Amino acid sequence: MQARDIMITNVFTVKATDNLKDLLEIMVKNRIGGLPVVDDQGNLVGMVSDGDVLRFLAPKPFQIIDLYNAMYLEAETIEDVLQHNLDTPVKKIMTKHFILKVSPDEEFEKTIRLLSQHHYKKLPVVNEAGRVIGVISRGDLIYNISQKMISL
Repeated sequence: MQARDIMITNVFTVKATDNLKDLLEIMVKNRIGGLPVVDDQGNLVGMVSDGDVLRFLAPKPFQIIDLYNAMYLEAETIEDVLQHNLDTPVKKIMTKHFILKVSPDEEFEKTIRLLSQHHYKKLPVVNEAGRVIGVISRGDLIYNISQKMISL
């Protein structure tokens, strides 16, 4: 079995220039925890996950105003963070380096190894031209493993 046999082909993507509000709307509307970031030609330039968003949006416990007087503000609230960051471009949130991907011809077993060793939730499937043509999630792998178990 190869990646093309198990990948999801209806891939939701976001561009690096889209903002956090757009990203959140896509994730919530489609009930997904992460998606590929692509350029105008559909080439993979990064990945963004729910974890990336949560790390970015985590309110800071306090802010130092004046180092000499050690004055502190109240902790930020999520409302404060959202108000100041909804226009942030995805490129400031996404993972840009060491992006794991597979080709459509990649063997099923390698996709299992990649997702388990690197603790990623999704793996983009990229064709020879560098365009995202699919995504494989942990859930897709579990489903296919269970189907193999049933056939034994």
